[in-house]
Amino acid sequence: MPIAVTMPRLSDTMEAGTIVRWNVKEGDEVTSGQVVADIETDKATMEMPVFDDGRIAKLLVPAGQSVKVGTHIAVIAEEGEDLAAAAGGGGAAAPKAAPAAKPTASAPAAAAPVADDDETISVGGARIRVSPVARRMAEEAGIPLASLKGSGPGGRIIKRDVQTAMENAGSRPAAAAPQAAAPSANALAVPVSPAPRASGGLVVAGLESERVAVSGMRQTIARRLVESKTTIPHYQVSMRFEMDRLVALREQLNRELADTGIKLSVNDFIVRGCALAMARHPYVNASWAGDAIALHRQVNVGVAVALDESKGGGLVVAVIRDADRKSLRAISAETKALSEKARTRGLSAEDMADSTFTVSNLGMFGVEHFTAIINPPNSAILACGGAIKQPVVRNDELTIGFEMTATLSSDHRVIDGAMAARWLQELKGLLENPATLLV
Repeated sequence: MPIAVTMPRLSDTMEAGTIVRWNVKEGDEVTSGQVVADIETDKATMEMPVFDDGRIAKLLVPAGQSVKVGTHIAVIAEEGEDLAAAAGGGGAAAPKAAPAAKPTASAPAAAAPVADDDETISVGGARIRVSPVARRMAEEAGIPLASLKGSGPGGRIIKRDVQTAMENAGSRPAAAAPQAAAPSANALAVPVSPAPRASGGLVVAGLESERVAVSGMRQTIARRLVESKTTIPHYQVSMRFEMDRLVALREQLNRELADTGIKLSVNDFIVRGCALAMARHPYVNASWAGDAIALHRQVNVGVAVALDESKGGGLVVAVIRDADRKSLRAISAETKALSEKARTRGLSAEDMADSTFTVSNLGMFGVEHFTAIINPPNSAILACGGAIKQPVVRNDELTIGFEMTATLSSDHRVIDGAMAARWLQELKGLLENPATLLV
């Protein structure tokens, strides 16, 4: 009989997931343990395996769509089972927006058929049937579902009904269309009186805007940044580093390593230097634990990676584990691999777990100085500007050299000012004498 595949709970806080991509198509054979989809959760993009052998009879949810945990997203036909029959019956017909509860033995996934593009929701005590696309469009446009009359089968509200309401709202004066106060995803702009949104934002009269949907991951990033900034007592300490020797050593090593395909970046030296300095100053490699300070035995340096705006933007932190024990070459290779994975397939929860410190570097963009927000449960983050070629004083003489400004943001509950200064001095000694990073 058909086997229903449901949206799994891939993290302890996950309530819904977005299918980033399907790695199979209808008709493909699959085996237990095979990864069939990449799922974006509230924390990371993770791989989703199946646990049965068979063939994909139907993919119920397209790539790019978010559905609740427990929702039926695909159907597998068992060996010898007719694909068309499997796709048309059993779990194949489950609604995309099914309740979040996972199927149990007493409530098997092979439930009674219901149209796979149908949701039934309760509004003011009334039951309204609506397609997932129509519901999402109505929410983004600020149009109450109760105000719509469905033209679909059985009175179901469909995409066309919402589009008609949006067009009608756009043709009315602002005073006659208060429900259209929030701009829709297609840049529908309706002048309204300034009024706070539920998110704390403000709509300004006469301001045309385009609403861009925020992914679950971006929402989590936003929430964690606000929590960090409002609950951790941040302070910043900056220091300038002479980078002449490091830049020269990097160029020399890259020439010698050219045939191997390895190309070291300035950030690789910084990560290595931070790791060694943390090993010598354990309070920078620590976390606030309420009634104690947790001094970590491992030195795991997180590297902030910017995601492309076309994929929702934001930052994720890829973790280089035991960075104090790894060579520059190993750090470089691992950083490049994780950065590429973050920008294409997405990092797994494991790739982002257990960092004890974070490096954020905007030097490649020409930024000279900035401050960064601590990534909990870390107690510090280093914001690095570029190694800028500029007039400098060396041995009491004016010359041209490379200098970099780095700013350490620290949790004052764990790291006081003197500790931060001593750690930066340690890092300064390592980066200004880069041969020490090779041993």
